[in-house]
Amino acid sequence: MRRTTSSCRAPSAAASWCAPRRPGCEHHAARTSTVSSRQPIERRIALVALGSGGGGSSFAAVELDAEDAEIGRTVLTGAELPDWVARQERDARPRWVIRSAREIYPILLAAGVQIGRSHDLLLCHAILRDTDTVARPLAPSPTWVRRDPVDEAPALFDLADGGEVDDPVAELLEQYREQRRVLRAGTDGRLTLLASAESAGGLIAEEMRVAGLPWNEAAHDEILTEILGARPAGGGLPSRMVAQGERIRSILGDATLNLESQPKLLRALHRVGVQVESTGRWELAQHDHAVVEPLLAYKKLSRLLSANGWAWLAEWVHEGRFRPIYITGGVVTGRWASAGGGALQLPRNLRAAVRADEGWTLVVADVAQLEPRMLAAMAGDRAMARAAQGKDLYAGVVDSGAVATREEAKYAVLGAMYGATTGDSGRLVPRLRKVYPRAMAHVDKAARIGEDGGVVSTWLGRSSPRPSTEWEGMQARATDADADPTDVALARRRARDWGRFTRNFVVQGTAAEWSLIWLAEIRHRLLRLPEAQRHAPASGVFGSRAHLAFFLHDEVILHVPQEQAEAAADAVREAADVATRRMFGGFPIEVPLDLRIAESAET
Repeated sequence: MRRTTSSCRAPSAAASWCAPRRPGCEHHAARTSTVSSRQPIERRIALVALGSGGGGSSFAAVELDAEDAEIGRTVLTGAELPDWVARQERDARPRWVIRSAREIYPILLAAGVQIGRSHDLLLCHAILRDTDTVARPLAPSPTWVRRDPVDEAPALFDLADGGEVDDPVAELLEQYREQRRVLRAGTDGRLTLLASAESAGGLIAEEMRVAGLPWNEAAHDEILTEILGARPAGGGLPSRMVAQGERIRSILGDATLNLESQPKLLRALHRVGVQVESTGRWELAQHDHAVVEPLLAYKKLSRLLSANGWAWLAEWVHEGRFRPIYITGGVVTGRWASAGGGALQLPRNLRAAVRADEGWTLVVADVAQLEPRMLAAMAGDRAMARAAQGKDLYAGVVDSGAVATREEAKYAVLGAMYGATTGDSGRLVPRLRKVYPRAMAHVDKAARIGEDGGVVSTWLGRSSPRPSTEWEGMQARATDADADPTDVALARRRARDWGRFTRNFVVQGTAAEWSLIWLAEIRHRLLRLPEAQRHAPASGVFGSRAHLAFFLHDEVILHVPQEQAEAAADAVREAADVATRRMFGGFPIEVPLDLRIAESAET
């Protein structure tokens, strides 16, 4: 059979991305189950790479029963794998038990095959190994710790290069059964929801890399030229940087000064009376000297040139697409990270280069003040939830009488989540304790646990790492009767630092969970949309379907056919509502979106 790769063979949208919830499993005290107790048992197939032989790579597809026992096995060559998987998706919509989406999913996507649901063992291992929400978490295993990402997607033969084992099927099934044991121990269903969301995130990360973010290279070049000046034909610095550099050298009285040399620049600054220890923006801004303004301007231009200049454009944007490597759960809180390309640090002035293809458009959506909304819901603080009604939570805090201005509200709320004790934030935080006692008690408790060296967990069960042995030793020594007062003060400071980390962990981690579910629900709804009237060839296998193109903590960008823009926007809004209900049931917290349909991502 000839296999076409021009469009993606998408899974049916009928099957939910998340695992069936057991009757009675509630995710919030206020939640009432809307899932039938007669749900069919989902079909599960473990997909295992067997390695390379004389005939190339081979795979085992192992079907499992409700008790995770093997009931059938099909051995496939690498050439047979995509068509076989596509047939199962079309006929049965199984959940695929895979070692890692990063390892196997690019192979299927390259053949035009998209899968609907998975259980990603590497991603789930990290969660279930560290969770503090069950009595016996998963045993640590170096075999199931994911490796750092590489710049290229794996080829079929690469899957066998991770080290041979005697029986890869038995090894994978043993790990899966152990993970299922831990999930069953989480009787409220939250860990199961988190594992499903994390696994969906693994699929989405690979899909977004394949689809890419639409990027107009000419627009990027125009932006760079406007900000930096003309690009020199033979290399060197652009014209505006050259002019600023000459101005700085003139003020400092050193025509040959190398501005990229920190020691030489500091010595030159000291000679003219600017006594700074670094050339950081905040430190320079404290000085009233003619050199400060052009030096800050030069540093800003230099950052743009080095991080996202013409060299970045040549390396990371090809055929109208920026394809970063997303790392699902790359931060301990569950937030995503990226490898290469700086996808999560793109400057706002380059967003105008993010432009839809002809006949397509972008749907850009972000959440207003996600983290404090999550705090209100976690804590069950109805007063804070009332402040969150509408798009501006900070305005709601002002209306509650806690503070006088929106700026004060922002300082106070951020200070509460990050443990501020000084400055405006430290001054304003105590006011929140009077108005929002439940929310403040929630983060205060997390901070105390951290200061004592304990572990805290997000709403769904991702747990914080323990402090280092060095930290624990420092705290132990500080309790000695003859401890040095300097050591005691240092230990207390480090304890407070760790408490600030755990305080923020529960909030940022829960926000990351909401965002994961939002992503998964968006993806699920986009699968219901028909194929596009106009193809977007640079999007590869997603060139005929609306798809997710970018994700940053609390923002998504979709690339969609123009005729489907409103339907895609509705999908994003519905997904946000469902994510909130899945997390918090009937608790009255609003998570509003700032959503727009536009040709570019420029704000």
